[in-house]
Amino acid sequence: MDTKEQHLMELFAKIAPQFHQLTEEVLFGQVWRDESLSPRDRSLITVTALVTLNRMEQLPGHLVRAIGNGLTVKELSATMTHLAFYAGWPVTASAIERLNDMSHRRNDLCQ
Repeated sequence: MDTKEQHLMELFAKIAPQFHQLTEEVLFGQVWRDESLSPRDRSLITVTALVTLNRMEQLPGHLVRAIGNGLTVKELSATMTHLAFYAGWPVTASAIERLNDMSHRRNDLCQ
């Protein structure tokens, strides 16, 4: 979990304890750990849903998680290009900007 995610979880715990509990126990404790889908597949599904629903504020953290779960920037780029025809061009362009930002931040950290 990155610093921003940690901050959000602390905020949830303080402001909305039940939401925090459900996030920790159900979403991350059960749904993400269910072996019916791999973490890689779950990340691909999550990124697709976030792009389609134009949830750009949540996308950067899930892009990082997707890379950590085995997806490549190339695969995420291809996914977004595919989504442009179903979710719309503007929302996909915004998602590609987030992917580019995340990719550059990762490259900066690796140097």
